[in-house]
Amino acid sequence: MTTTRKVDRRSDAAARSSTDADLSLDFLRVVEQAAVACAQTMGQGDRHKSDKVAVEAMRHELDSVPIDGTIVIGEGERDEAPMLYIGEKVGMAHKSPNGRAYPQIDIAVDPLEGTNLCALGTPNAIAVLAASERGGLLHAPDLYMEKLVVGPSSKDVVDLDAPIRFNLRAIAQALGRRVEDLVIIVLDRPRHEKLIAEIRETGARIQLIGDGDLSAGIAAAVVGSGVHAVMGIGGAPEGVLTAAAMRCLNGEIFARLVINKPEDEERCRTMGITDPKRIYRSKDLASGEKIIFAATGVTDGALMKGVRFFGEGTRTTSLVMQTHPHQIRFIDSIQINPSKDVKIRF
Repeated sequence: MTTTRKVDRRSDAAARSSTDADLSLDFLRVVEQAAVACAQTMGQGDRHKSDKVAVEAMRHELDSVPIDGTIVIGEGERDEAPMLYIGEKVGMAHKSPNGRAYPQIDIAVDPLEGTNLCALGTPNAIAVLAASERGGLLHAPDLYMEKLVVGPSSKDVVDLDAPIRFNLRAIAQALGRRVEDLVIIVLDRPRHEKLIAEIRETGARIQLIGDGDLSAGIAAAVVGSGVHAVMGIGGAPEGVLTAAAMRCLNGEIFARLVINKPEDEERCRTMGITDPKRIYRSKDLASGEKIIFAATGVTDGALMKGVRFFGEGTRTTSLVMQTHPHQIRFIDSIQINPSKDVKIRF
């Protein structure tokens, strides 16, 4: 379903009810504003500026959402990030407390996934947020994580510890394809040289990406995207966001933390992780009953167009998903500038 939505900036968020559907639209507004803010820096070559404006816009907008929110995946610890740090309280319950009981919500954010992509003006930069009831998202340490992401047809036939050739044959059989027909996305990093070689030995095709394994994971779970799996090592926080998306898309992520030194083990214990060698699946990383996932394209991608600016306003393309009620929406929004001569363009 595609919806074109006119945004009235004068609307009072406090007047909305706190139903799941209303919250999903509130979170849509949050990622839209983050995407619009950083899209204005696209191609300027300053990744830090792009990230900064996205963080500031997302943080500001979150305080208009009728929730008692806690950031569980964010920009880092409080001493590393001035806002959207892990443990930070957000939402109307903290911005303008009035004695009202707001729903307690855990929030995972990546205000700009693909800072380099935005700075260079290349595809697949997105603004992302996932939310659940309190305790519904894993408090993942800022470490690396082994990942295998597949779509609904392949989720019961692969294993994170299986040889690459076994997993690719299983995926191909589940999809009714040849291994040579598969497209596997891998982050273009030196640590993946062996993985890339093993995939190529099977005859499967590889799409190397510079950043953005979250958007790649979403594509792997959507039929018709041309992507059949994501493999390799990426950030653990992005793994939690991917898991939230998989809960909505019926795909699957298999993941395990990469522990390289004693400090990593201590970091895990501090965050309540007692088995650092555990293989997680989507319901372990995003265990909540009610998951909401919202993303807005910053630059053009396979599933969402980037932000487009024109004289009368701004146009965004977003993906909003939730598990309860289970629905997926692709939303085309036009934010209109105040003018008596506004013209809406198709």
